[in-house]
Amino acid sequence: MGFLPGPKAEAPPGPRGSAPGAGPRGAARKAAPAAPREGIPPAVERADGARRRLGRLTAARALFGLLLLGSTLYVLRARGLSAAEPPVAVLLLAAGTVLALSAAYGAALAAGRPGRLLAPLQLLLDTPLVTAVVAVTGGLESPFIFLYLVVILTSSLLLDRGGTFLVAGLCCLQAAAVGAGWVAEAAFGGGEAADPAPAPFPLMRLSILWGACLVVAALGGVLAAQSEKTRGELRRMQEHLQRVERLAAVGELAAGLAHELKNPLAGLTGAIELLRDELRYDPERAPLLSIVLREADRLGTLVGHFLLYARPPAGRPEPVEAAAALRETLELFTRQDRLKGRIRVRLTAPEGLWIAIDPGHLQQVLWNLLTNAAEAIEGEGEIAIVLSAPRERRVCLEIRDTGSGIAPEHLPAIFDPFFSTKPSGTGLGLSIVQRILEPYGCRLDVESTPGRGSTFRLVFRRIEPPTTP
Repeated sequence: MGFLPGPKAEAPPGPRGSAPGAGPRGAARKAAPAAPREGIPPAVERADGARRRLGRLTAARALFGLLLLGSTLYVLRARGLSAAEPPVAVLLLAAGTVLALSAAYGAALAAGRPGRLLAPLQLLLDTPLVTAVVAVTGGLESPFIFLYLVVILTSSLLLDRGGTFLVAGLCCLQAAAVGAGWVAEAAFGGGEAADPAPAPFPLMRLSILWGACLVVAALGGVLAAQSEKTRGELRRMQEHLQRVERLAAVGELAAGLAHELKNPLAGLTGAIELLRDELRYDPERAPLLSIVLREADRLGTLVGHFLLYARPPAGRPEPVEAAAALRETLELFTRQDRLKGRIRVRLTAPEGLWIAIDPGHLQQVLWNLLTNAAEAIEGEGEIAIVLSAPRERRVCLEIRDTGSGIAPEHLPAIFDPFFSTKPSGTGLGLSIVQRILEPYGCRLDVESTPGRGSTFRLVFRRIEPPTTP
C-alpha cells in the first residue's frame, strides 16, 4: 500500500513529538559533537574476522605441511627409499611448497595488508597441491582424498557462493584427471590382459566425490551465510546493550543537571517578565528585554528536551496493531507541504502483527525517525516503511530512505547525546527515541551507505492479538 503526499497537517500533539532540534522559538543552536563511542565499525569488524580466519587457515596449512614432511621422511627412512623416486620427490616438493606458501601468507598477514585476493589465491593454489598429494598416494583411493572437501568447506567460509562453487569445480576437474589416469591403467594396462571389471569402480568413486564436493559447497555456503547472519545479530545486540548502558549513565547525570537549571531559569524568566510589565516602555530597552525572554525560552525548550532524554515519561503499554498505527501516523506525516511532489512514502505492512507499547510513544518514535529520513533527502527521493515478522516472536519495522546516508565515522556516535551533523540540531532526537524504546525491550539498529541512504530497524516483541469479550 502506498501513501502519497496530501494536504498539510499539524504534527502529532505534544511539543516533544517534533523533529529533533526544532523549538517553538526558532531553530536551536548546533551542539558540539560528542566524542565517538569506543567500538569497532561493522566493516572493520568484518575485515578483522576475515583476517583471523585467514590466520587460522594459514596455521592449519603450515601444520599439515609439517605433518606431511615428517611422515614422508619417516617412511623414507623406514623403508629405505630414495628421495629421488617420483612419489617421494612429489611428496617432499608438495610439503616444501605448502610450508613456503604458509610462510609467505603469514608474512602478508603480519604486514597488516593481506588484500582481497589473498584468500582466493590461497584456495586456488591449494587445489593442485591436494591433487599432487592424492595422485601419488593412491589416486581416488588415497587416504588424503578428503582434503578436497576440506578445501571446499574452507572456501565457503572465506569466499562468496560463486567463489565456493568455482573452487568445487576445480576440485572436481582435478579429481577427474586423477581418476582418468587410474581408469586408463585399470582398463588398458600392459602385461597380461587387463580386467575391464575394475573400470566402473573408479567412475563410481569419482561420481560420489563430485556429488560430495557439490553438496559440501552448497551446504557450506548456507552455513557460512547463517553464521555471518548470527554474528551480525550478536554484534548488533552487543552494540545495543553498550548504548543502553551509556545512555542510562548519562541520563542520571542529565536529570540532576536539568533540574538544577530548570528552577533558576524559571525564576529568571518570571523576573524579566515582571520588569517588562512594571517598567515604563523604552523603545531602546524593549528589544533587549525581548531578546532575553526569547533566549530564556529557547533554553527552557532545550532543558525540556534534556529532561525528556534523561527521564522519559512512563508509558502505558497496550496492544497495538502495528499496521494500523503506521497508517495513522503516515496519514499525518504525508500531509506536510515539504513532502509534496518531492518525497514519495511507501508502506508495506501486513495485517495482524501486534506489539505492546504506549500508542503516544510509538507515534513519537515514528515521527522522529520519519522526520530524520525526510531531512536526509535532498531533492526527490523515497521513504519506504516495511513491516515484517522475520521470527515467530518478533516484529521488525524498517524505515528506509534514499538520502545522503551517514558517514562511517559518524555512525557509531549517532545515538550519543548532543551528537548532531545538522546546523540546527540539538543531537537529542535519536537519543530520546532510544530512551523511549528501552522500557519496551525494543532494539533500534541502523545501517547506512553514504550516498545511497539509511535504514533504521526497530525490533519489537510480538504479542498475541487481544481477545474480545
